[in-house]
Amino acid sequence: MILLNPRKYSRTNEKDPATQKLMEKTIAFFEKKSLKQIKADDQSSVWYQDFLDFVKEEKIFATFLTPSGYGAKDSRWDMSRIEEFNEILGFYGLCYWYTWQVSILGLGPIWMSKNEELKNSAAKSLQDGGIFAFGLSEKDHGADLYSSSMKLTPQADGSFLANGSKYYIGNGNKASMVSIFAKNSATDEYVWFTVDPKNPAYSHYKISTSGVRQAYVAGIDIKNYP
Repeated sequence: MILLNPRKYSRTNEKDPATQKLMEKTIAFFEKKSLKQIKADDQSSVWYQDFLDFVKEEKIFATFLTPSGYGAKDSRWDMSRIEEFNEILGFYGLCYWYTWQVSILGLGPIWMSKNEELKNSAAKSLQDGGIFAFGLSEKDHGADLYSSSMKLTPQADGSFLANGSKYYIGNGNKASMVSIFAKNSATDEYVWFTVDPKNPAYSHYKISTSGVRQAYVAGIDIKNYP
């Protein structure tokens, strides 16, 4: 087993110096912040805006989470470097890993879809420093897909209206997009769709969590979302 020692970090493939540089910059960010401040922020449940500002400035999520062809030339979805970044963030604090991991989950249905407009929108949001959310679990059903109560209802003009609630949704306060799992009320088919948290049909509230105190874990309500 190789254990991470951030002060002797040199695990990235030497043929990929750009990735190595971003990993080293991330380590430097946390070392400068200091263990004392990291612990103080955790104890005080401080939202990690400083980390998100750093991610935006260095375009780290954009580089690591945008598939080739949708972002900058060095952007790619590469599980080896995603795993490395997981380990670095987890070393310094659960909350930093959490906002990254939830973004990965939220992006999954988008990148796997055939909706090119949506993919390009997600890529732009990543370039702008955006984070993402994944709306699967519900308060009464957990992650039981068969019991999901979120519904998409077909309208006469061919559009849909979404109604329902999700629970325990990370990044629910600041996500650029939220990927939502639901059922088509007319066919009972399972579907994914995305919502813009800025839409007035979307609302959220904070759930108290002792494990990831700095994170914003949300309950979200969607009422007649077009």
